[in-house]
Parts: sequence; C-alpha cells; structure tokens
Amino acid sequence: MASRPIAPRRERPPGLRWWTCYLDRRSSGAGEVSPRAGRFDRTQHREDAMNENRWQVLSTTSLGTLLSALNFSTLIIALPQLMRGLHATILQGVWILFAYMVAQTVMVLMGGSLADRFGRRRLYIVGLAVFTLFSLVAGASPNAPELILWRVFQGIGGALVMANSTAIVAQSFPRRELSRALGINVMVVAVGQILGPVVGGWLTTLYGWRWTFWFNVPIGLIAVFWAIWVLGFKGTSKDRVPVDVGGIITYVFAITGLLYALSVGAVSGWASASVLIAGAVFVVGLPAWILIESRNPAPLLHLPLLRIRAFGFGSVAAALNAIARMAVIFLMIFYFQGAEGETALVAGLRLIPLAAGMLVLAPIGGAIADRFGTTRPATVGLIVSTVGFVGLALGLHLHSAYLMLALWMAIIGVGAGIFNSPNTSRMMTAAGPARRGEASGIRALTTNTGMMLSIALAFAVVASVVPRDAMLAIFTGTARALPNGTAVLPKFLVGIRGTFWVMAALNVLAVFFSASGRVDNPDEPDQMRRQPAPG
Repeated sequence: MASRPIAPRRERPPGLRWWTCYLDRRSSGAGEVSPRAGRFDRTQHREDAMNENRWQVLSTTSLGTLLSALNFSTLIIALPQLMRGLHATILQGVWILFAYMVAQTVMVLMGGSLADRFGRRRLYIVGLAVFTLFSLVAGASPNAPELILWRVFQGIGGALVMANSTAIVAQSFPRRELSRALGINVMVVAVGQILGPVVGGWLTTLYGWRWTFWFNVPIGLIAVFWAIWVLGFKGTSKDRVPVDVGGIITYVFAITGLLYALSVGAVSGWASASVLIAGAVFVVGLPAWILIESRNPAPLLHLPLLRIRAFGFGSVAAALNAIARMAVIFLMIFYFQGAEGETALVAGLRLIPLAAGMLVLAPIGGAIADRFGTTRPATVGLIVSTVGFVGLALGLHLHSAYLMLALWMAIIGVGAGIFNSPNTSRMMTAAGPARRGEASGIRALTTNTGMMLSIALAFAVVASVVPRDAMLAIFTGTARALPNGTAVLPKFLVGIRGTFWVMAALNVLAVFFSASGRVDNPDEPDQMRRQPAPG
C-alpha cells in the first residue's frame, strides 16, 4: 500500500496558541485551570516560568541586593567628609545611618501583609524605584536634618527590595540548589561591600560625598527596567490582611528608644533626662510589642516561627554575627581615616580583605551546605570569625602593620562567608513553604536590628573612654589638628579594642546557638516548597 503523503505542518492560529499551550502544560502537570469557565491560570503560568528561568530571577534579585550593599558601604566611607560638609554633629552623623536602618526594618516587618495586598514582585520593583528616586533627592540635601528625612524614604524603598528578594529566590529554586543560590546572593553582598568602600572613597575624594547617593541612580534605573522585564509588574493578591498598626507603632518606639538611649547616653551622660526617658520607652515598648504580636491574628512578626528550633536559633546566631561584623566595618573606617589620617579612597581600599573573604567563601559555603547539611558549615564559619575578632582585639594599635590587620579582617570575612548562606538556607527550610515570606522578613529584621545595635554599642563603648570634643574630631577625620590629638588617639584605640573583645564574646555566643539549631525536618520534599508565593 502506498504511503499517504505527510501534510505540511500548519501554523497555529494566533487566537488558539494560548489554548494549545494550556493543553501542552496540562499534559505535563504544569499550570492550573481557573475556576472561572475553565480559563488558563496565567498567574500559575508566570510562577512556572519563574522556576524555569530561575537564574534570570536570581540575576534580578542580585542586582537589587548589590544596589543595597553599595549604598551602605559607599555612604559609611563618606561619613567623615559628609559630617564636615554639612557641619553635622556626631549624633546627626550616627542618625544618618540609623534613619535608613529603622525605616528599612519597619517596612521589612510589613513586607508579608503588603505582599498579600499588592504582590511580591510588584513591591520589589516599586522598592527599587523609590530607593532610586530618594537617592537622587538625598544627594541634594542642604543640611543634616533634611538628609535624615530623605534617608527614611530611601530606607523604605530598600526595605521593599530586601523583604522580597530572598523569598523570590527561595520560591524560584529547588531545595537542592537553594543554598547555592543564596550563596550567590551572599557573594553579591560581598562584591558590593568590596566595591562600595572603593567606589565611595573614589567618589568622595574626587567629587564629594553627594555622589555617593547620585551614583545609585543609574544602577537603580537599570535594576528597575530589568526587574520589570524578568519578573513582570502585574501583581496578584490574596485575601487582604489588615496592617498591624499597633505592632508598627510599638516596634518603632521600642527600637528608637533603645538606639537613642545608647547613642545620646554615650555623649550626654547616662543619667540625662532624655536618655532615661528613651530607656523607659524601650523597657515598656518591647514587651508591649511582643504582647501585641502574640495576640494579633495578622501580626508583623509570626512569633511561632521562632519556636522552631532551627529557625529561632538560626535567627539569634544571625543577629549576633551581624552585631559583631558591623562593628568592624564601622570602627575600622574611622580608624583608618581618624587615627591613621588616610583619605576616604585609601580607607576603602584597606577594607577590601573583610569583604573579599566573604566573596571567596560564600558560594563554597553554599555548595558545602547543599552536600553536607547546614548546621556544621554555619557553626564552623562562626568559629573562624571569632578567631579574626580576637586577632583584631589583640593586634590593633596606632600604626599597626596593615598586612596583619588585613589578615584578621580577611579571616572574619571568610567565617561570615561560610556561615551566612548555610544559616539562611537552614532558616528558610525550617520555616516551611507556607511561611517563606514571613521567614524572609524575620531574617531581614534580625540582621538589620543587629547592625543598628552594633553601631550603637560600638559608639557607646568608644565614647566611654574618649572625651566628647575629641569624638567629633576623630569621626570627622580632624583629630590630629587638636592640641592634644596625639594623646587622644590612644584612648580611641583602647575603645576600639574593647569593642572588638565584646564582639568576639557575642560571636562565641552565636556559635552556641548555631550548633544547637539543627533543622527539625531535613527531609522535607522539594515539591512541598514549590508553591506560589504572593505576587
């Protein structure tokens, strides 16, 4: 029998392409049918596409993370010149940092309810846009109070980025690749911390501190358009959850009271009326916040997550490590510029070993965790960092050999690189698929709170041994111009070494929590994790 000729393949009519795509995806188990008239669920199609294009998603979130890391490290290196240029007091200089952090932390806490209302990916893109806009505005500030105000809005934008980026990555990657993906995110932070001081020092030295803000604008615009292209701007929403206004107010009062008491008390005296009032606000506000969160059906902070051993202990370890590590960045900048008299550019270059250690070890730490589990690598990383803190506490003196200081900073960075991605993976796994968004918010909360407390504690310890007038001169890089400048600097170094001993002790405590925080259910099926995240 003669074979029948094969008819040429007919192109599917444009109007039917979505339907045939639907049939193909249903046969492979992908996509869902909308309950309305059997229509194809394009939201689920978008979620499936995100999982298939997970490396593009990671590139998008990494760009936002890089922008945030660059912002912080470029500004802190420029802080001495900024304070001179705006004639800012030392407290105003510290609160230029705190304003961003407090706003970011509050908005991170609201991230879960906002994602339910507007969609996680949409909020991420809006956050990038807000951050970029107020970077432009902040760079034009004529005085310190106005800059503090714009830093609040900049922090809101940064929070929308940070609150959603980790959850988007966790949703897009299978569990076997999650630690590696989070390790890349940590590596991006390290790249930002390496480039930030160098770029910030270069911009500050050649063009002035304002360009440390304006530099964010072109990167932010690229990040916004790339995120729209990869993630799409059309968000989805679930049942709207009421915003926890009581939780927001009590948290803001509690953390602001604590930071104010620590920063002002170090300068004005611990017995001053304003410090005592701020301390009382914290003492009353913290338990009130916890009480509100435990009774609210839609809280900012899902407290039961902290009862999961791996998640709760991992959160404490992350907070303690953030306190210890941030103090090194904060104080070494003023050591190089205030005590050693270096320019902002040279100070930025000398901080590279701290971030370089994270850059090298972050992806390796993620790969080790994927293969051998998360608890042991995270704990080993903290032990390594502790060695670096002790080394700095013993070896920091006026005109210390830079190679020795670089070695200790690199060891701290190596330990952080080993610790961060396994610990984050452990926390996200322990939280489970249904709570990944809240887990991401709590993780950001613990890290941000730790960084704020780090600066406040470091400032308080150093101010306890350095006269008030000398503190401003040291923090603006003009200490050597003081009549007794040579006598003041050794006291400053005593304060730094004392701070590093405190941070080493906190890191030892973090080792205990990390070693005790094993994942309760390490055999969680990968399929259980891959359910749609909001938006």
